[in-house]
Amino acid sequence: MPTVGVVRDDLFARMGYSYTAEELVEGGKAEKAFEDLCFEFGIELDDVTSEQEIVGKEQGEAAASELDDTVIYKIDIPANRYDLLCIEGITRSLRIFTEMEKAPTYRIVEPAGGAPRQVMRVHPSTQAIRPYVVCCVLRGMTFDDKVYKSFIDLQDKLHQNVCRGRKLVAIGTHDFATVTGPFSYSAPAPEDISFVPLTETERVFGGKELLDHYKTDKGCKHLAPYVPIIYDSPCYPVVKDANGVVMSLPPIINGRHSRIQLHTRDVFIECTATDLTKAHIVLDTMVTMFSEHCAEPFTVEPVDVVYDEPVPNPGTGNADDEAAMLSVETTPRLMQRTAEATVEEITSIVGVDLTPEQIVTLCGKMQLGPAEYLPDVGPGQPGSGELRAKTKEPVKRGTVRVTVVRAVRCLLFFSLDLGSFPFFLVHSTHHSFHSLPPSLPPSLPRCIVNASTNQQSTKQNQINT
Repeated sequence: MPTVGVVRDDLFARMGYSYTAEELVEGGKAEKAFEDLCFEFGIELDDVTSEQEIVGKEQGEAAASELDDTVIYKIDIPANRYDLLCIEGITRSLRIFTEMEKAPTYRIVEPAGGAPRQVMRVHPSTQAIRPYVVCCVLRGMTFDDKVYKSFIDLQDKLHQNVCRGRKLVAIGTHDFATVTGPFSYSAPAPEDISFVPLTETERVFGGKELLDHYKTDKGCKHLAPYVPIIYDSPCYPVVKDANGVVMSLPPIINGRHSRIQLHTRDVFIECTATDLTKAHIVLDTMVTMFSEHCAEPFTVEPVDVVYDEPVPNPGTGNADDEAAMLSVETTPRLMQRTAEATVEEITSIVGVDLTPEQIVTLCGKMQLGPAEYLPDVGPGQPGSGELRAKTKEPVKRGTVRVTVVRAVRCLLFFSLDLGSFPFFLVHSTHHSFHSLPPSLPPSLPRCIVNASTNQQSTKQNQINT
């Protein structure tokens, strides 16, 4: 379970909370209120600390005396909620959950003034090492120290989680003003690579030379774990611009030339991958989390990825696409997914009677939406020809349908998820269950059952004490 550290005052400011200095200290009023909110939402406030306190415990008070004592909240996040790995995602989700704001609508917008889309050309040589790449442009970004840190931290969290230590996906972010399209992605021999990496100011490295440097340099020990991913390969993946400027050597390091700085306004994002599905999830997550800082919030400019030689297409969830070959792909997809469940199915899983209106509201609070109730769908009724998105079975009367941006809720278990996540984790916090509902299907993932029962047990223990 990932743990995200956020500065308390920044979190409260984004949540719109206003506490006096006394309320922040005396009786822990602010901390208790936020802890309760986390519990209701399904995450956990694990620790309240500071950089000074952390270092003091590890290295002693003398080493920590000059460090920052700003209060940091350590929040435990479910492993499948990539949208909660940064302060933007956490506060947005909590504000939506508490109905302080509506879930945003994410839009793909074409380049301004009728300009053509940017293009990323993929050379066949990449198929031997990292065959896929997805890209986009975020326009009019506004960075400050806090946004920049969150931007970097999210990439680190994604790399350690869904990217599996950069083995499946590696993220590269660049100042678009410093490079020129069209871009290229190829895999030349290590001796044919030469550039100044992000970790240097002037020194030029060759491909193998740089990896040897990272294996031994203590100042770059954070990069050493990624070196074995490509070290012994006869070719190394490289992203370049139209002028031949090396933008990144994935999955190791970006080039210094195109580095992101506080004055950066347009950001070019590329994600190279061995797993195309994970690449789309990662890119969509970056877009949905940080497009709020764009000049036109929650918008993204697409890029055409052109494969010089078609590559296998793992599909988009449609079985008819599984065998297709991919020649051109426009990214990001901001993929949406539709799921349906009847009111009867949902209430049988939850064990609590809910009206269709309550179900739709709870879906919205957990960003499972937009949600709609279809009371008249059934045999002989309007819409009776509709089919369920997943099973292709006829939609039943009294169905609740949700359409979700996959990056926000990338794991959606269809009717099971509709019953478990928004209602079991939200509604059960207001109802005491001495045991799980008897109608709970055996196919319900044990992680959900265990998390739910553990949360209830923990909360009851807190009440008893």
